[in-house]
Amino acid sequence: MRGPVVQDTVENSAPYYDPDACDLREFTALIDQTTSAEHVPHAVAIEKNIPIYHMEDLRPALMEGRPRREIMAEWARVLRSGAGVVVLKQSYTDTAVLDEATRIYERIIAAEKLASGGGADHFAAAGANDRVWNSLQKLCEASPDVFLRYFANVAIAAVSEAWLGPNYQMTAQVNLVHPGASPQQPHRDYHLGFQPAEVCASYPAHVHDISPILTLQGAIAHCDMPLESGPTKLLPFSQAYRPGYAAWRREDFRALFEERYVQLPLSKGDTIFFNPALFHAAGANTSQGIHRFANLLQVSSAFGRALEAIDRDKMCRLLFPHAIRAHDEKTLSVAELSAAIAATAEGYPFPTNLDRDPPINGLAPETQAAFLHRALSESMREDDFCKHLDHMNSVRLA
Repeated sequence: MRGPVVQDTVENSAPYYDPDACDLREFTALIDQTTSAEHVPHAVAIEKNIPIYHMEDLRPALMEGRPRREIMAEWARVLRSGAGVVVLKQSYTDTAVLDEATRIYERIIAAEKLASGGGADHFAAAGANDRVWNSLQKLCEASPDVFLRYFANVAIAAVSEAWLGPNYQMTAQVNLVHPGASPQQPHRDYHLGFQPAEVCASYPAHVHDISPILTLQGAIAHCDMPLESGPTKLLPFSQAYRPGYAAWRREDFRALFEERYVQLPLSKGDTIFFNPALFHAAGANTSQGIHRFANLLQVSSAFGRALEAIDRDKMCRLLFPHAIRAHDEKTLSVAELSAAIAATAEGYPFPTNLDRDPPINGLAPETQAAFLHRALSESMREDDFCKHLDHMNSVRLA
């Protein structure tokens, strides 16, 4: 990175962020930085300060220990102190599974519209766009086989682990934005970005620092997204402004965002991931016929609360016969199966009832994810798998 880097003065300020005290000059100095190639050696290009990574080149390295760690360390630096956003080109080399998932989601959208008339979005009026909440579990329920191949993606697994560490919790929400849709207002994301201003202001400054490292925001492009379709508007380096959760609602900060934001086109199969503290907003879809289809990923730290309540027990039961077939027939690699399991099963052992569910080797009880890995390695029968899940559920109940 090059350019002025300002250390804000919060260390000497009150323990709470006051929106009126946010300094637009400090914010401007941060977003005036530039991304230099020496800080992103694995990137194939830098566009509008955003490093671009080609997964066709990097995917083999993500299968190995040290090269994988080096790439993940680079992504973590970019997300924390660099531009705050990475684009992973061709995260899906074979986009047929995206087409299969798109057809399933279109059926879900039609069914939910028929049942309820359509629901509201975070930032759009009911009916303006189409949204599938908890698209993760709904895809698994509709087609466990498609779900398995969709989330058997080592690029998504690696960038999620790069930011959050292992045992992250995957959630997803489909957003289908139609031609003529208006843009969003700039904002920050989950956790504090989803709170009303007065609630956000009630959290101490150090919690504002913690919030971004509990979640990773991402999107999977299910179609080509040229600029006229309104891909996400991004403000590189804006995540580095520590009082940003207090500042993003201010009109002067929003005006500066509109002056300085950048957009990048995406191709079907690309993914984009960014720090949830990055100032961003969905763009206006000014195209004549592009229905912008993205599956938005909210990936949560094992130490945080996920966006949605997921029936992971049900998903494990649905996925297991397909996963064991893929394992035994070697149609998916160990890394790909691991990525799919991470999107399916609970990877964190707590809370639990330690009287009935004691730690193994003095550390922690076996998690759903660890059990699913073990069941595959042992070629466990499906009925035995389900019986053990029943046991795990019973001992974890308070």
